Amino acid sequence: MVAIYVDADACPVKDEVVRVAERHGLAVFMVSDGGIRPHRSPLVELVIVASGSDAADDWIAERIATQDICVTNDIPLAARCLEKDAAALKPNGDAFTRQGIGMALANRDLMQSLRETGAITGGPRPFSKADRSNFLNRLETAVQASLRAAKR
Repeated sequence: MVAIYVDADACPVKDEVVRVAERHGLAVFMVSDGGIRPHRSPLVELVIVASGSDAADDWIAERIATQDICVTNDIPLAARCLEKDAAALKPNGDAFTRQGIGMALANRDLMQSLRETGAITGGPRPFSKADRSNFLNRLETAVQASLRAAKR
């Protein structure tokens, strides 16, 4: 059975994940170190992990399986999911891929160094309606692909 794991602390598309999961009857694990409200859907399990920078990531990486889907902005978590043949999507709908994850990790490290030295300030651009729409389309596509692969 395909499941969706959400790195939920700062995820702006939790409702969209639930909408797609309900359409397909998929379990959703919203993983957080606290501060998010439970969802009414019986398909959603709220998982509260201990505080810590990687506690939610570790919980997801230990449980995610082939054909499952992870929603995260965390590049190292996405890499761990891809190693298990799971899919990983950013909340804007961009997919992490095996071919691109090495470059994404390297770019993450470079940007972190530049921020630490003060060479770059500020954060990502604001999340938009187009990002939300793109995410919905890409998640639906990923779910359908995972369900087809799981039937094989």
